[in-house]
Amino acid sequence: MTRELLKGNIAIAEASIRAGLDAYFGYPITPQTELLEWMSARMPELGRAFVQAESELGAINMVYGAACTGKRVMTSSSSPGISLMMEGISYIAGTEVPMVLVDVMRGGPGLGNISPSQSDYNQIVHGGGHGDYHTICLAPSTVQEAVDLTVLAYDLADKYRAIAVVLTEGSLGQMMEPAELPPFQPLKTTFPDWAVSGAEGRDRRFLSSIYLNPPDEEVTNLRLLRRWQQIQANEVRYKEYYLDDADFAVIGFGSTGRIALTAVRAARAEGIKVGLLRPITVSPFPIKEVEELSKRVKGILVTEMNSGQMLDDVSLAVMGRTPVEFFARLGGVMPFPDEILAEIRRMSTSDLKLEGNPRDRWLARMAA
Repeated sequence: MTRELLKGNIAIAEASIRAGLDAYFGYPITPQTELLEWMSARMPELGRAFVQAESELGAINMVYGAACTGKRVMTSSSSPGISLMMEGISYIAGTEVPMVLVDVMRGGPGLGNISPSQSDYNQIVHGGGHGDYHTICLAPSTVQEAVDLTVLAYDLADKYRAIAVVLTEGSLGQMMEPAELPPFQPLKTTFPDWAVSGAEGRDRRFLSSIYLNPPDEEVTNLRLLRRWQQIQANEVRYKEYYLDDADFAVIGFGSTGRIALTAVRAARAEGIKVGLLRPITVSPFPIKEVEELSKRVKGILVTEMNSGQMLDDVSLAVMGRTPVEFFARLGGVMPFPDEILAEIRRMSTSDLKLEGNPRDRWLARMAA
C-alpha cells in the first residue's frame, strides 16, 4: 500500500467505503460537505446506496431504517446538523442497531461559524438525545488516525450493536496530509439473526425502541447498561507521550492533543518534565488511566477547544489527588503551541492549588 495526500473528510469517506459501507444518507453542511460529495460519486459507481436527504432529520431516520437490515450504514454532519439528528440517534440506540456517525465539529453555539471547535463533546460523549444510552466515541488527531478509527468504528458498532461516532473538528476535516488507506473489505453477505430482511420461511422479527410496559423498558435499559460495562472494560484507547518520568501532565484530545504534543516537546527541550495523555476513546473515557496518572504527577493541565467539557470528566477521575489547571480557546479559535507551552511553564513554576475551580482560574487569567 502507498501513502496518498488526502483531505481529512475525503479520507474518512473512502475509509468507510473500504470498510464495507453499504449505504450513506446525509445532508450537506460545512465543514464536512466534502465527505458527502465524495460519497455521492463513489457509492453509486460501486453499486451502493447514496441518498442526499431533504434534511438532517430525514437522513438520520433513513439511517435508522437501513440499520435495521444489519447492513453497514452511516451519516455525517457538523454541530447544528448533529443536534437535529439527536431524536433519531436516541431511537437507534433504543432499538439496539449499529451505525456510524461522523461529527466534524464547528464553532458555536447556534449557527456559529465553520471554524474548528470541540464544543460537541458533551452532546456526543454524554448522550445528546433523550434517555439512558451511551455512544462509542473515537477522537482522531491526524488524517491517518481518522482513517484507522473510521474502520474501527464499523467493527465496534457491529460488535456491540451500538452507535460508534468519529468525533473530529473542522481543522482535521479540511486538513491535507499523507495517509495510507486500508484494502477493500467485501460487503457483508450474511446478516445477524436480529436483522429484518423479509420473513419468508422464518418467524417474523420485530425491531422497535418503544416499550409501553415500564418493566420491559427497564430490562432494555439494564441490557444497554451491561453492554456499556463491557465496552468500558474492553475498548478504552489512549496514547501516552513522555509520561514515564513526568512531574506534570497535559491531557487533550483530537487536534488539541496534537497541538499540545508540540508544546510538550518544546517544554521537554527546556528541561520541564512534562508528558501528554491523549484520549482516543473519549467515550468510554480513560478514567482509570487518568486516576493512576493523578497519583504520580504534581499537576495536570487540561486543554481543549471548548469551555471545559472534558475538564469535568478529568476532574471526576482525579478526585482531588493532584491540582488540575485548564487552558482553552473557544468559538472556532485554535490554540497555538506557544500558548500551551506558556501554561506548562506557569504550571511548573507556580504554587498549584487543590481547591477552587480550574475553569474559574482560567477565566480570571483571560480577563487579566
